[in-house]
Amino acid sequence: MTSNLLTDLLIIFGLSIPVVYIFFRLKISPLVGFLIAGILAGPYGLGLIQETEHIEVMSEIGVILLLFTIGIEFSLRELLKIKRIVLLGGGLQMSITTVVVSFLLWRLGYSPETAVFMGLIVALSSTAIVLKLLQEKGEIYSAHGRIALGILIFQDIAAVLIIILAPLLAGEAVVGSDLLDLLFRGIGLVLLTLVSARYVVPFVLFHVAKTRNNELFLLSIVVIGLAIAWLTSVAGLSPALGAFLAGLIISESEYAAQALGTVIPFKDMFMSIFFISTGMMLNLGQMSTHLSLILTATVLVLVLKTSVNALTTFFIGFPLHTMLLVGFSLAQVGEFSLVTAQVGFENGIFSETIYQEFLAVTVLSMVLTPFITDLGYYSAVSSQQLSLPGILTTNRYSLQDEGQEKKLENHLIVIGYGVSGRNVGIAAQKASIPYMVIEINPETVRREKLNGIDIIYGDAAQKAVLEHAGIKNARSIVITAGNPVSTWQIIEVAKRLNPDIHIIARTHFLDTIDSFYALGADEVISDEFECSIELFSRVLNKYMVPVKEIETMNTQLRADHYRMLRGPEIQRKSVSATSLDFSDVEIKSIRVEKHSEAAGKTLGDLDLRKKYGVTVLAISRNHRLMYDLRAETELNPDDILLVISPPEQLEEIRELFENGA
Repeated sequence: MTSNLLTDLLIIFGLSIPVVYIFFRLKISPLVGFLIAGILAGPYGLGLIQETEHIEVMSEIGVILLLFTIGIEFSLRELLKIKRIVLLGGGLQMSITTVVVSFLLWRLGYSPETAVFMGLIVALSSTAIVLKLLQEKGEIYSAHGRIALGILIFQDIAAVLIIILAPLLAGEAVVGSDLLDLLFRGIGLVLLTLVSARYVVPFVLFHVAKTRNNELFLLSIVVIGLAIAWLTSVAGLSPALGAFLAGLIISESEYAAQALGTVIPFKDMFMSIFFISTGMMLNLGQMSTHLSLILTATVLVLVLKTSVNALTTFFIGFPLHTMLLVGFSLAQVGEFSLVTAQVGFENGIFSETIYQEFLAVTVLSMVLTPFITDLGYYSAVSSQQLSLPGILTTNRYSLQDEGQEKKLENHLIVIGYGVSGRNVGIAAQKASIPYMVIEINPETVRREKLNGIDIIYGDAAQKAVLEHAGIKNARSIVITAGNPVSTWQIIEVAKRLNPDIHIIARTHFLDTIDSFYALGADEVISDEFECSIELFSRVLNKYMVPVKEIETMNTQLRADHYRMLRGPEIQRKSVSATSLDFSDVEIKSIRVEKHSEAAGKTLGDLDLRKKYGVTVLAISRNHRLMYDLRAETELNPDDILLVISPPEQLEEIRELFENGA
């Protein structure tokens, strides 16, 4: 069995690589490539894979992981904000589609039971494909993305009720206690979600994160997701819906970004298996026999569902361009329709021929989804050029009104919240610069979160973590961590996600400076060299090198990536040349004492420059500096003179300013 599974995986992935590559070069969605690969590899294509049971199991895991990641990205708060869309939008879409399809099929001669059941399963759209496309385009949080998600959530819940109602439509009795039992299970699941999100999961993940063990963190995340999905399945609900709830649970913790980054590679792998297995279901022989019927039915379904979805979006209160985006994106028949159709077939609601025709329509509509979605974008753009009534252009229901959080823009991302990171944060606060912190120490994250710091837990080298921190809208990123390997990875990922971002990196190691710049860092701060610059700046200041020249030198050093300091011969020449220019003079301050010889005399009387070679630069009198000195300037007791002279002359003039014997 293991050998057969490995062989099947090798076939489907080996076949997928050239197919997906060709579609990528043609600028067609990779989803279509996976579906085509499945059609070719499946029992109705080239027949490379005859038994699809194991592939279908892994494809179910793909759907579970997709809904899990969507839940992590979305959060319970966001779900509550779209409750009107879930209930009103989902309810209207399901009801209208079911009534229209049932009526049409009944008029075509189908039995009422078959017509109603087909209407219910046609109303379901593909959660996997729609959310995958929205994720790829980064539009989960857009208006049409949130509407689509709300309707899909309602459909997933409705799919469970359809399965329960299947025996009733088949003429069997359904006990009322079964529905009541299902209701209590659903309520229990909601309570479990709320309690887990508030207490259980944050406690578990905090202690797991403290170990700094990536393998343990990954296992914990996967177990949480699969456990909730399993409990949901045991309760008679959709395991995919349970996975979505598990994601919502984790989304309320500070570990959401790291969890998302950890799971995404596995989700992508299993989702590709899902699309391939969907393609395997398409019976090309059956399709060729009833080609005209299947194509006609597919077109009718796509047109009908697009119209109903758009109409539903209008009833909720959104303008025409949003109506079109939602309408086209949810036009296909979904993967849960395949599950419910099998239940209907097993209960004798429709024949095997109808079942196979429905499968063909479903898979074909899935294959066409990326193209239909693109058509929706073109239609939406074109609609904005038209002169339309205000009711079609006005947004009568704003998602902003539901408290949507404002996203950070032009903000600073601070990676690492040790001493350096904390000081950067303090400076940003004082300058009113918005910033977000990424920290790998869970104790620091918990403590600073309580202090009101916008901080998340995660490894900043992961794409999902940086995206969660708003890397695409950020202006600058400061990497305070001293680990060169992590810094290399962070710089590479940050520049790939946002080529315009300004990166400032800190390093302990001199040999990493050039590599950081090569990867895309804009500034690299070396602890050792910055300390050296501060030290010799103070030395040069002591030797009376002008402040402006010192600042210019420091700027040149940093602009040259510290190369002057890394070249000893340059260092000796530059520093010695500037510091020794004033090595034969000193600047001192001398107080005019009350009974000294100088008290009461003018500078002209003392004639210090001619007699001693000493020049008075300034006089401090009553804490005020006097720079405009003349020969007639009189010296008062307690005046402080700032003088410059050769060292040996200072002792000769000292007796002039001290009290006489």
